Amino acid sequence: MATPEKKSQKITVVGSGSIGSGWAIVFARAGFPVTLHDISVGQLENAAAVIGLRLAELDGFRLLVDLPAAVAERICYDATLATALAGADLVIEAAPENLAVKRALFASLAAGTHGGAILASSSSAITATAIADGLPAGFRCLVAHPGNPPYLLPVVEIVPAAFTAPEIVKAAQGLFAQAGMSVVTLGREVEGFVFNRLQGAMLREAYCLVRDGVVSVDDLDKIMRDGLGMRYAFIGPFETSDLNVRGGISAHATRMAAAYQRMGAERGQNDPWTSDLVETVASQRREKLPLERWDDRVAWRDRRLMALNRLKQDLAQGDG
Repeated sequence: MATPEKKSQKITVVGSGSIGSGWAIVFARAGFPVTLHDISVGQLENAAAVIGLRLAELDGFRLLVDLPAAVAERICYDATLATALAGADLVIEAAPENLAVKRALFASLAAGTHGGAILASSSSAITATAIADGLPAGFRCLVAHPGNPPYLLPVVEIVPAAFTAPEIVKAAQGLFAQAGMSVVTLGREVEGFVFNRLQGAMLREAYCLVRDGVVSVDDLDKIMRDGLGMRYAFIGPFETSDLNVRGGISAHATRMAAAYQRMGAERGQNDPWTSDLVETVASQRREKLPLERWDDRVAWRDRRLMALNRLKQDLAQGDG
């Protein structure tokens, strides 16, 4: 890996829990100067210790370009919000998932930053509209929702409100991409965004299957760990379906749509895969993968599964 270029934009993270500390690692690792703020000096001291441990672990797995000490030096800790915000180009709020707390905090963030600073919430489900509606600086506000921990799950959902300025969205996309994140920008706000709606759908069904006596908790986790999770480690559900049936996702829908609709109806859901919807999905898949390359991609998938099986076997032997 090439040494990260030193970045000039200042990143301030407000809240030093697991998400806030994780964001500090993400941006410092990519070469950005980072200020981590918390109202508790003791919490900041704890965060510094945890970040040091995480950087050492990342280095042990060869996931850092620079030495851990060099990355750590890019992070400073400040218990005073005003000085932490001074000169910040991107502020990431990582406070508790409480709307009243976030609204009050965003008012302070807006007052303490320059007029072009991006104000991003790492909310898990609360939208930017709920957080920043009525705020004069609302045009600078959006959600940047990560997985946890963000330095190991490199995806971020950028979710603007209707009042978020397009140039703010573009600037946020650029900064998170420079930090090594896979950036997904949602077309509109929905509670929980995409990450947690997918996760929630899986958990709802998992709970129901346990409740109904279909499967034990451990066996359900086995199905995810040794089955679905293996594929989803490097391809998503649409590509999985696309590669599972010759002819691609249109053929998969023809074969499976009715069965999935019946399964949904058992849970009171009525979300059929209409022909128009299938065509929309299929056309996007064909843009990514023309059918004449389907066999090559299936072979690629199988090689990745072989490599993942080998890795899991090696890890299991190491655990023994």
